[in-house]
Amino acid sequence: MTKPSTSQRRKALQDALKDLREADSKNDVIDAIKDALAVHAPVGDPAAIEATGNRYKTMATESEHLHRDVTTIAETGLPDVWTGTTGAKAAEVIGATGRAIDRQSTAFIKAWLTLHNLADALRAAQAADGPARSGAQQVLSQLGGKEGWFDEWFEDDDDEAKRKKAQQAAIPHVEGMLTAAAKADDAARAAARDLNRLADEARAGKLRAKGVSSADKVVLAETSGPDGPTELNDLLTANDLKRSGEYLDRMNPTDLAAFDRMLADSSTPQERAYLMKALAAGHSLDEIRAFDGKIHGKDPEWLRTHLTPVYTKSDNRDSGGQENDGTNKIRYGVKFGTTMWQQTGPTCVASTTVTARAMADPLYALDLTGGPTGQDNDPAAFQRRLLDEQNRVHEEGHGNAKGMDEDGTGDVLAKEVSPHTGATYEYKSLSDENARRAILPEIEKAVADGKPVPVSIEGHVGDERKGHEVLIVGQEGDMLQVYNPWGYTTWISEADFANGHMDHVADNRTPVVDAVHLPK
Repeated sequence: MTKPSTSQRRKALQDALKDLREADSKNDVIDAIKDALAVHAPVGDPAAIEATGNRYKTMATESEHLHRDVTTIAETGLPDVWTGTTGAKAAEVIGATGRAIDRQSTAFIKAWLTLHNLADALRAAQAADGPARSGAQQVLSQLGGKEGWFDEWFEDDDDEAKRKKAQQAAIPHVEGMLTAAAKADDAARAAARDLNRLADEARAGKLRAKGVSSADKVVLAETSGPDGPTELNDLLTANDLKRSGEYLDRMNPTDLAAFDRMLADSSTPQERAYLMKALAAGHSLDEIRAFDGKIHGKDPEWLRTHLTPVYTKSDNRDSGGQENDGTNKIRYGVKFGTTMWQQTGPTCVASTTVTARAMADPLYALDLTGGPTGQDNDPAAFQRRLLDEQNRVHEEGHGNAKGMDEDGTGDVLAKEVSPHTGATYEYKSLSDENARRAILPEIEKAVADGKPVPVSIEGHVGDERKGHEVLIVGQEGDMLQVYNPWGYTTWISEADFANGHMDHVADNRTPVVDAVHLPK
């Protein structure tokens, strides 16, 4: 039998505390206290968790020594025998290896800190739960047995005073148990979030195709765009690396040799990464060959502009405060030239779907930005193509003047995005703060894999419901990077997501998360 999760225990104690506060009979008080005591105390061995964390710290020290050795080679240069193309490739591998080892060292340190924080929080939760649980048990013992039906029906003044006294005595103890459960739940979710993210940063290992050398795996996994924080702008997601490896393994020898030649002839690591991304998106060799003809020889900035609609310009995750309508002041435009990747009309679902597909499929992105030839740099022409595509997807999902319903959203995600990511989408209604908090680890795992998560947000203006769709595209620590199809990204906290502050993404008309379509 599956044990209740930390979030379920927290919710059960919230319900028990509510029942205890509202109890108007001795039997109700007894039932509420028993319900609270039935919730398991925070479980886990803090000492064992700390010991595991310490092993990661030792590994980080060893990794730092290796990083210094590789950095020395990179700084002093290769021997003269390494010349021409061979030398350039070797330098490329050494640079990528240095970045990979540096990322590995950072990951080990983060794992150590994550596990130590979890151990500390769990130890504190267990210490708080024990006395609170004993106190609640003592109050329950003092209450004695339940009343019969007649006694319960009739409560004189003396009985009422005793019941209220017990009720007021029990409430702080159950509150203490809830505080302990909340501490354990918050720590467990934070650890799951951070460890999932760190696992996905072991990127080169995701590419498991036969015939791909370890050096090639490292270079591909460590290739990022030309600007912005390197670790936030990897061109190949964990999902891309996994899927491209699977497609390589299914190629016949002739096609594999042809694809290898395309990779070898690439003029930059970025060009090579986009060819792998095209393969991961499920395109045929002929389609990739035509795509290669359009992008070959282009510089990394051209490639980023045309093939990556959403990228992270800065590692600053501050909101900058809020505008009068609740929107974060710090927002980053998502543009092709001077034109925003933004919706026109009631097409927020279609627009987030188009952007999600363009993030996964560089051929689709180039069709939008560069047109049929791939060489069109006119922002006005891009705007026309983008609008046409948004309207097409809106009609495909049977959208109307008010937008698109959840069934239509599921349909367009299945048709437009799933074939290029391999993900299926599951609709999850999120009716309260607990549900929103509980789903965060799954959202963050999907985003770390490279699968953006569509989020439905809502609010009411008078009696009229307002709805909007946004897309979670990134995550760092307890912060979520969200694309709004009004043409920008911004960062919000997990607390904003759970507690009804999505107005920081859009505005104060739609502050509450209503549902997500979760990639699986």
